[in-house]
Amino acid sequence: MQVAKPVGRKAPALKYDILSALGVAALAGDKHRQRLVLRLMVLITTRYNWQSNELSIGRAEIARLWAVDERTVKRETAKMRSAGWLEVKRAGVKGRVTVYALNLEALLDETTEAWQTIGPDFVARMQERHGGAGADASSDPKVIPFQPRARSEPTEGVWGQVLADLRSRFPAQATAWYGQLSEMEHQDGRVTLAAPTRFVADYVTTHLLPQLLGAYCVIDPAVRRIDVVPVKM
Repeated sequence: MQVAKPVGRKAPALKYDILSALGVAALAGDKHRQRLVLRLMVLITTRYNWQSNELSIGRAEIARLWAVDERTVKRETAKMRSAGWLEVKRAGVKGRVTVYALNLEALLDETTEAWQTIGPDFVARMQERHGGAGADASSDPKVIPFQPRARSEPTEGVWGQVLADLRSRFPAQATAWYGQLSEMEHQDGRVTLAAPTRFVADYVTTHLLPQLLGAYCVIDPAVRRIDVVPVKM
């Protein structure tokens, strides 16, 4: 996933979406994860410059915001750097504080499982931003937003039956993910499905493969393996 700076006409929506994804993902974790994400969100909302991608703040000020001591700040910011959420942009020197950059790509990867919880509309927005999150495509020629191809869905064959079953039981996932797939190969108990982007292929493989395999096995019990690969469609 490549995430552009959240600037331009759609910037406010992207900022809220990032914070929403962080919050929902945190609430699904344990108390330690929740606290770490909440502390990051406080830094984002109070001191982060979205335009320049800079978080310029001293350890003493972070300690005050978090209501902790500076040793805790050192430990917690180290965890954020280890997770890839924060990157040192300019190291601190005498008289100057460390300037951090926020790795939006890592944060969105961290929250992927929460997208469907927020809703299929959120999933669709994040997919659209896959080519350049938050940027206005009409004003930036380098931004190529992701747009699923409109195509008629299969009504015959095993994949057509599988997709119909998935739509009846999991309509949100079918709309956001399964509807973008097509069957490339089906033989010897192995199925290969095509996805329009690597992002879609990776998401389905990581989060939805058991559900997909279960639906296939209902129609064809011989299926034992499913591969989802990115191809141009």
